[in-house]
Amino acid sequence: MLARARNLVKPPKKMLTSPLQNEEDNGIDLTLRPQGFNEYQGQEKIKENLRILIAAAKGRSEPIEHVLLCGAAGLGKTTLAHIIAKEMGVGIKVTSGPAIERVGDLGSILTNLCDGDILFIDESHRLNKLIEEVLYPAMEDFKLDIVIGKGPSARTLQLDLPKFTLISATTRPGLISSPMRSRFGASFRLDFYSHEDIAKIIQRSAKVLNIETELDAISVIARSARSTPRVANRLLKRVRDFAQVRGDGKITADLAKQALAMLEIDQLGLEPVDRQILRHIIERFDGGPVGLQALAAATHEEQDTIEDVYEPYLLQLGFIGRTPRGRVATRSAYEHLGIRYPEQNQEKLL
Repeated sequence: MLARARNLVKPPKKMLTSPLQNEEDNGIDLTLRPQGFNEYQGQEKIKENLRILIAAAKGRSEPIEHVLLCGAAGLGKTTLAHIIAKEMGVGIKVTSGPAIERVGDLGSILTNLCDGDILFIDESHRLNKLIEEVLYPAMEDFKLDIVIGKGPSARTLQLDLPKFTLISATTRPGLISSPMRSRFGASFRLDFYSHEDIAKIIQRSAKVLNIETELDAISVIARSARSTPRVANRLLKRVRDFAQVRGDGKITADLAKQALAMLEIDQLGLEPVDRQILRHIIERFDGGPVGLQALAAATHEEQDTIEDVYEPYLLQLGFIGRTPRGRVATRSAYEHLGIRYPEQNQEKLL
């Protein structure tokens, strides 16, 4: 009966990838990923808490508790998950919320884990609610309930699962249900990085990619990196291409500025869409307040894209404010775009 139940769990449509497979597929991109806490720049409090969590679990010869990682895209949630697996000396299976379409997909994933393994689910806020219901006993009791048959003849069979750790990453923690959130033993929110940390990340990446880079050029790129490691590495590669074609391959501050200007990225890291959003709020909606739906229609961008990709950094810079009636452009946004700030707009932020 047990063998028959396992056969009922069909393999997922989208194959899981191991760190080794990812490295073969992505090549050079994965070489930039830090391999340990010592190489991982920034997020010092989170790293210290994770070190204690890992050391305590290893001392008890137990898997670590389930971990929830929150924060904007590109801040290093996936990298932290891989580092945790490496520090624990266990395997890691990687998938995402949208990839798990059926209960059978999740069942196949869970039954193929080994004791102590880590299951990393990216974009977990997009998990189907039925999938979440199956995850509850799996996370708490390491049990998987499978329904066999349909109608009056249906019956439930419970399978024992290996003791695994679920690491969940999300950019929208508010969309994760309270029962799901309460089952994580540790929850960490990643913040945007300081200029100094971003500069160290760029310096390390340049060394890994064997790019000769001036210190002043690193500072120029770091200022335009939106306080985000993923953006910093992307800009470094684009500036490298520019220096290779328009220079002798060495990245200087002058070449970095020219490359960023060609990419239409200013000294604060604002891209054309960022400036378009600000100009629409200021010029078309008189500084706001404007609802997200109206702003998305005006900029021809999806609401989720504005909310997840562009808005967090604009809020971080203090260029927009959220009010009960909608988004409002601040004095700093006017000054950055060289537009005179109407003093009466100050009341809109109150």
